[in-house]
Amino acid sequence: MFSRLIARLARNPSRIKFCTYPGNSVPTLASSTMSSNMRYILVSGGVISGIGKGVIASSIGTILKSCGLKVTSIKIDPYLNIDAGTFSPYEHGEVFVLDDGGEVDLDLGNYERFLDVKLTRDNNITTGKIYQSVISKERKGDYLGKTVQVVPHITDAIQEWVQRVAKIPVDGKDEEPQVCVIELGGTIGDIEGMPFVEAFRQFQFRVKRENFCCVHVSLVPQPGSTGEQKTKPTQNSVRELRGLGLSPDLVVARSQNPIGQGVKEKISMFCHVSPDQVICIHDCSSIYRVPVMLEEQNVIRFFAERLNLPIPTVNGGKLLRKWRDLSDRFDHLRKEVSIALVGKYTQLEDAYASVLKALKHASLACNHKLTLRYIEAAHLEEESMHSDPVRYHEAWSQLCSSDGVLVPGGFGVRGVEGKIRAAEWARKNKRPYLGVCLGMQVAVIEYARNILGIKDAHSTEFDPKTANPLVIDMPEHNPGNMGGTMRLGQRRTIFKTDDSVLRKLYGKPDYVEERHRHRYEVNPEYVDQLQKKGLHFVGQDVEGERMEIVELEDHPYYVGVQYHPEFLSRPMRPSPPYQGLLLASCGKLQSYISRGCRYSPRETSFYSDTSSEEDDLPSFQSPPRNNSQSSGAE
Repeated sequence: MFSRLIARLARNPSRIKFCTYPGNSVPTLASSTMSSNMRYILVSGGVISGIGKGVIASSIGTILKSCGLKVTSIKIDPYLNIDAGTFSPYEHGEVFVLDDGGEVDLDLGNYERFLDVKLTRDNNITTGKIYQSVISKERKGDYLGKTVQVVPHITDAIQEWVQRVAKIPVDGKDEEPQVCVIELGGTIGDIEGMPFVEAFRQFQFRVKRENFCCVHVSLVPQPGSTGEQKTKPTQNSVRELRGLGLSPDLVVARSQNPIGQGVKEKISMFCHVSPDQVICIHDCSSIYRVPVMLEEQNVIRFFAERLNLPIPTVNGGKLLRKWRDLSDRFDHLRKEVSIALVGKYTQLEDAYASVLKALKHASLACNHKLTLRYIEAAHLEEESMHSDPVRYHEAWSQLCSSDGVLVPGGFGVRGVEGKIRAAEWARKNKRPYLGVCLGMQVAVIEYARNILGIKDAHSTEFDPKTANPLVIDMPEHNPGNMGGTMRLGQRRTIFKTDDSVLRKLYGKPDYVEERHRHRYEVNPEYVDQLQKKGLHFVGQDVEGERMEIVELEDHPYYVGVQYHPEFLSRPMRPSPPYQGLLLASCGKLQSYISRGCRYSPRETSFYSDTSSEEDDLPSFQSPPRNNSQSSGAE
């Protein structure tokens, strides 16, 4: 063995590294080759779905990024759909849209917000995508007449996909990531997830065990009848995972209340891990606290040792300190601001996940605690007054007592008239209003009906035969297919005037680039009439044919955007349209603009820091986006 070592060193002398010891120098093999390997962290879940795997995976990535590592993420969804584009919001929550137009699972929104990266559609793997890829190869004859099977062809396709996507730069610096955090959707034992579990059983040997780590998230329930925390579900889940060939390196125990040492040791005993490898995450005030909770339980040190990560310090960096400060600030908000969200998917909070996050980011920047009131748009309609007067009056009471109004995007005719009435009320009562996508379109329709006197103004989406189509379908719209046929992804919006509230909030750039997801647009034939009456289209697409931003003159804040700004909102860099809504609702918009779109020293002191570490986050304000005189903010 010693002779083989000498031969290897002779072939490659550059791998000799001298470490200084008292009185002598000892040659050792350098670990540079090992450090260059990609590290993979698989996050699986047990007992129930919706346990928080996405937040755990995002938080793991965050604490590793705080140590100076380059981190990327992959989400695996075992369903047969090609992507999430055709889902009802009640199925899997909102559809998150990426820069490249990918319609993906909402967990990728968590990854982007936590890690401040921009992912691609290939970062979301579905069973449909894998099977489509394999079947396409089979039709081309790539398998040379062999019988195509789940093992090895499907499992090989999964592994190759993961390795390929893990190398794609996501931080805008064209540098290959060092760590890839992979979330396996569903729960261990689901039949549709079996090919993925088998793929990763093989994958741990393909990339070597020292480069692969498994984290299993499981529920520790606490029945109200006994009040005792039960570990049996976690034991069974880990036993099943190990039976499938994957042994967890960390067990993350999710619970409603903090887990005691005795419960932790019991999980350790029956799940084949040491007590230090049982991480306890109980329900907390905000998801911003989760990275801090992981760091406090020495998760960084564990990954550094288990994966031999090139981390200069295991205490995290300035980025993690800012997350701690962020969570502390969230817990100590005293003033409240109420926003009425008038939508049609209000029964499921995840249907507006990114909208909710953007509102929270903006309210935190304003030093106010957000009170969000979900109002079913249909309950505001006149028909509801006769069919369900109690809900009708409750809905209007909530709307009228709110500090601001938000009408988000949506599809279908249900609730449209209620949204139009909400826009009318906000306009007449000078209440701050933000319309996103459909919210902008209903504001235009309302204005045409009540100010221009076009009583039958409507959208061809809801009334194809309307004589006055204020909103029309676009050439990209293909009624034959539903998936991937909208105007999707990042598009440029050109500002047409300097006197625009939203342009000032963005930092006075010439243009911004935001993400879109829509099939219908404002009819350009009516633009001149609307602008003459005070409804100004201050932002348009590059060709000047599509209306992107609308603002109402002589109003505290009445803004509509055709794009979805919530997809680019970050905890410490809130989306300007949402920030404007919250500032106006708090009565701070004019003072904020008069200071050059900066908060007062008292409000920003919490985030002030003069040091210049590489992992620093931007100051808590809205920097210029895509300004022709600057490189733009990420």
